[in-house]
Parts: sequence; structure tokens; C-alpha cells
Amino acid sequence: MNVSPVGLYHHVWQLITERFYDPTFNGQKWDRWEHRYDKRIKNLPDARKAIETMLYSLGDRYTRYLDPAAFDDETKQIEAKLFGIGIQMGMDKTHKLVVIAPLEGSPADLVGLMPMDEIAEVDGKATSAMSVEEVSKMIRGPIGTKVTLTIGRNNVHKKYAITRDEIQIKSVQTAKMLNDEIGYVRLSTFMSQHANDEIREALHKLSPARGLIVDLRNNPGGLVTNAIDICSMFLDGGIIVSTVDRDGHLQSSRAPGTPISKQAMVVLINHGSASASEITSGALHDSKRAELVGEKSFGKGLVQSITRLEDSSGVNITIARYLTPNNIDINKKGIEPDYEVALKNTDYETGHGPWWLDQDFKGLRSPDSLKDLQLKKAFDVLKGKLEFSQTKPFELKLNPFPNSTINTGVGIGH
Repeated sequence: MNVSPVGLYHHVWQLITERFYDPTFNGQKWDRWEHRYDKRIKNLPDARKAIETMLYSLGDRYTRYLDPAAFDDETKQIEAKLFGIGIQMGMDKTHKLVVIAPLEGSPADLVGLMPMDEIAEVDGKATSAMSVEEVSKMIRGPIGTKVTLTIGRNNVHKKYAITRDEIQIKSVQTAKMLNDEIGYVRLSTFMSQHANDEIREALHKLSPARGLIVDLRNNPGGLVTNAIDICSMFLDGGIIVSTVDRDGHLQSSRAPGTPISKQAMVVLINHGSASASEITSGALHDSKRAELVGEKSFGKGLVQSITRLEDSSGVNITIARYLTPNNIDINKKGIEPDYEVALKNTDYETGHGPWWLDQDFKGLRSPDSLKDLQLKKAFDVLKGKLEFSQTKPFELKLNPFPNSTINTGVGIGH
């Protein structure tokens, strides 16, 4: 296909004009960008650089241009296929590039990368002036090749040589009974289009449980439609999430009132729980369906649309902000747990952090050991709830959202 470089730039400008959630465009006159580079764009690399510069002026870290390789990666995440080292990346509040979460079993996970690690360098090149997409390009590469990341953690920098591989994206990492009454399910991502089916299968497996712990720690989010589908499996009705566009128009998504699980619930969250994880935990909490245990969540309360462009690149545009059922805007604030269990470095060193994350104990621990302090608190809270509840049996019903449309939160795999 013969793509016009100037036409590509204008297409993105028009998309932002029509869709971007901030009507002030970060307090600037947006028209100034329309023809700014008309005489300077000679080829597609020129157009892409101009697009990135234009989008940067919006001051929104989630409105991003993705070159064809990055857009292909995002598509593969949705299809549950991915190649790289297996991390979700993003900018923290100080605009440092950080690991939101490593995918379990990925090369990044196996070498010990952790949520909120700063990615200071890639192959010796500083990332301080780079975008997420620029760093992604450097991290991607053929299977079997190595990339060296300089990671900052607790003011100490360390180099990690990581071998790239195919990443298996499985949304439900673990589903098992912790004892005769309490079931546990760990959902690591909402990005895969199979996430809701995997949760449904897990709930069926855990049908003997009177109580359920849903672990969303280090889950960076993904498809909003997955969050809505999964919340509907637990809610008897009511609002799941509301979105507010740039015109102030509020639109609410409601549970159809056909839950398949009525078990008592506790949800685990931490600093790596973002986007769709926050929609889910916020909905279950505000509806008084579940109590929250752990640490304050990441604070990503914006919704993006995904658009494929004519040169096979793409653009993610923030089109709305979302509110929990109690009309709470959690963007840059996060969700506070009902029971805070803050972890220290010594907790990780002694095997009391998230059971799957402690590097020195990997493969030696399981959730039912209850050495994980946050999980142990969730277990105790749920055990107390069960003493006073009369939960009904598990009810398996058809998926109330068989044809969900795609709308993404956050979650970039590399």
C-alpha cells in the first residue's frame, strides 16, 4: 500500500481532534499542529517522529503512537501471543520508565525483575529522554538473543542480561482450594481476549468453596470489556464502571444481574494493580461485594481506544476517564484497601511477599502455605466473613457478554 506520510500525520491529528478526552488539549491551541510539519515531512519516519512530537504535547502518557512492530505486539497480547522478555512497562508519576509487572514465568520474571523497578538503561543507553515505544523497540528482538537492562531498585542499580523468548500469556495463573472452604484464584492480566473464559473455568473448578480470594496483585490491566464481563460474574446488578468523555457525558456499564458466583469474597491489590484491575476491585468494593486487602493500587483511571493506521502502525488515544460505582475518580490516586498490609524488603527476603514473586523461594512455595503476608490477611478476613455468612451454592450460567467489543486499559508487553 502506498501511504502518504503527510496524510498519515493528518489522520492522527484528526483522530485526536475528534476523540481526545481533554477538550483543552492540555491547555493549548490544537489547530497549531494541523499543518505544522506539512513542508518538513518527506517520508514515513518523518511522519512518525512528527506524530510522536504532536502527541507528547498532550501531556498524557497513555496517548501513544505505536510503530508497526509495537502495534503488532499489542495485537498479539490481545490474541494471547507475545515475543520478548515479558514485562508491562509504563511511566510513573515522576515520568521514570518503570516495570508495572513482569509476566509470570517470563524471562523478565525468571531473572528477578519486580513491579516499580526503574528501567534506567537498555544495552547501556539511558532511557531518561525516551518514550515507552522507543524503549520497547530496543527491548524487542529475535528469540534467543539477549538484551541488558540496568534496573534501579531502592537507589541501587544492577544490570540484568535477559534472553528473549516467546511469552505464553495466560490470564489465570493459579486456581486452587486453600482449605475445605476457601478458594483462591490469581488473575495476572485482563489483556487476553480469553481472560473471562479462564475465570469462568476457574470458578467452576472452585465451586465447592464457600469463600473466594481473587488476587489482582501485579495485574496491570488490559481490556475494559474483560473487567466488565468478570465483574458481572460476581454482581447481582448495579453499576460496574462509568466513563466520562470530554463533553462530560457519563455512560455507565451495569451488571445484568446474572452472577455465577455468590461466594463471599476478598480481593487482593497492590501498587502493580492498574486499569482494569482497578475497575474490577473498585466495582466489587463499592457494591459491597468484596473487601480489599493489600496496598494502594497504581492509579490509572483513563480509558484508551486502539486505532490501526494505514501503514500498519497504530495509535492509542485516551478517550475518557472512568469512575467507580461511587463516582470516585482514582486516576493518579489509586484505590485504598480496607486492610492495608504494607510489605518491606525484609518480607521479600524472608519469603513473606507475594508467594509467586519471591525469587529465593521460587518453585518452593504455593498459596496454601499462607507465608505470603497479604494473602494470609485476606484468608483471615474471609474466614471471619464466613463465620457470619450463609453463602449460596455456585451457579454456572451462560456468559452474559458473548460479543464483547475491545477497549483497552493499560498493559504493554515486550
